[in-house]
Amino acid sequence: MLDKEACKSYVVPIRDTLNVLSGKWKLPIIGALYFGARRFKELEREIPQITPRMLSKELKELELNELVRRTVYNTTPVSVEYELTESGRSLEKVLNAMKDWGLDHRARVTGKDPRKKEEMAGI
Repeated sequence: MLDKEACKSYVVPIRDTLNVLSGKWKLPIIGALYFGARRFKELEREIPQITPRMLSKELKELELNELVRRTVYNTTPVSVEYELTESGRSLEKVLNAMKDWGLDHRARVTGKDPRKKEEMAGI
């Protein structure tokens, strides 16, 4: 018989994680910031197909959930930089596991391993 409490103690934190990271854009934003602080336009260029409005919305939500820190510099014009907080950086294992799974899945489905240089051109 399934232990309902054990199941609940497993499912509830997963649901909490999904509530914070849900949507199409949050994980790609975190992935881009994993490589260092970025300005808004840099993020916009590095994340294909994201609109400025969506990027702004998602950055605000990530900031509210303390995964991203927004720093405003007193320059002319004012410049704003985004970077991962310690909590955001703690997602490294999750992101790496997702990247590895994605590469394996793509190789399984397409028959092409994106880790091989000669097959990268077709992706």
